[in-house]
Amino acid sequence: MRFWKRLTTPLAVLAILLTTSLAFVDTADARRGGSFGSRGARTYSTPATTPTAPTATQPMQRSMTQQTAPAATPAAGMQAQRPGFFSGFGGSMLRGLAIGGLIGLLLGHGFGGMAGALGMILQIALLAIGAMFLFRFLANRRPQAPQAAMASGPSYRDAPEDPAPARPAFGGLGGFGLGGGSVDARPPRPANARNANDEVGILDSDLDTFEQLLTKVQTAFGKEDYAGLRALTTPEIMSYLSEELSQNATSGVRNDVTDVKLLQGDLAEAWREGDSDYATVAMRYESHDVMRDRKDGLVVSGDESRPSETTELWTFIRTAGGDWKLSAIQEA
Repeated sequence: MRFWKRLTTPLAVLAILLTTSLAFVDTADARRGGSFGSRGARTYSTPATTPTAPTATQPMQRSMTQQTAPAATPAAGMQAQRPGFFSGFGGSMLRGLAIGGLIGLLLGHGFGGMAGALGMILQIALLAIGAMFLFRFLANRRPQAPQAAMASGPSYRDAPEDPAPARPAFGGLGGFGLGGGSVDARPPRPANARNANDEVGILDSDLDTFEQLLTKVQTAFGKEDYAGLRALTTPEIMSYLSEELSQNATSGVRNDVTDVKLLQGDLAEAWREGDSDYATVAMRYESHDVMRDRKDGLVVSGDESRPSETTELWTFIRTAGGDWKLSAIQEA
């Protein structure tokens, strides 16, 4: 017992030190505001996994896109009841005959000559009821068609993967590869689609643009270049980045981001909504990312002698054939 008592205090101190060190490392990373922005109709859906980001990304935490509530569905087993024989024409006929017989009894005539006709009608009614139950029994024994057979057309899961066009490595990097992940039935892929999730036909020039935007956005953020960020991002992303820059200024620090270099990247998915094209790209990059004091420039947190490594999914939007702009960032 004395051994565990002696060990408890050092372990507690070590846990506190580790927690504090992790907090400092996290603070040193740029734009550590979680996952934010908009991905059109797919804002709250999980992007396809890729070799660069093989695990599911964090759900969108901040977005101006409203999350639509799922449509209400009827409870299981709650189906409209079909009218039985006694609630339809047969029931009306039998009720009418019974009422007529009662009226005859009240008048002192009894059922009279109607008794034979009533017996015949009752026999016919019993035969009809028996036939109805027999038909229902046979219908319930019929095998139900599987719901999967009702789907329209084959899924792209079964379609062979188109080989991606070969492209040279750029900037000493491995370049953008192919994204994986599960997909559902979607519109036909373009002839130059990079993978099963590419519904736009992303070109090598688009991938080069995404790499350049990664460097430009990070550099502009580190320099607190509001005009540069406004030209590279959507108004929504610009508002979030401006908010973080304002918080840094209030805290008396500046996020210095330099030497941004893409290490690995691949396309997760690309799709079209109206006249806008979307592309979500997984990127693993390194940069010298530190927090400096705004007055004397001294490093407050982070290691300026060693680059940090980050993996994120960036979504870009291109409207009416215009330039690509950053519209969402998600942490992997």
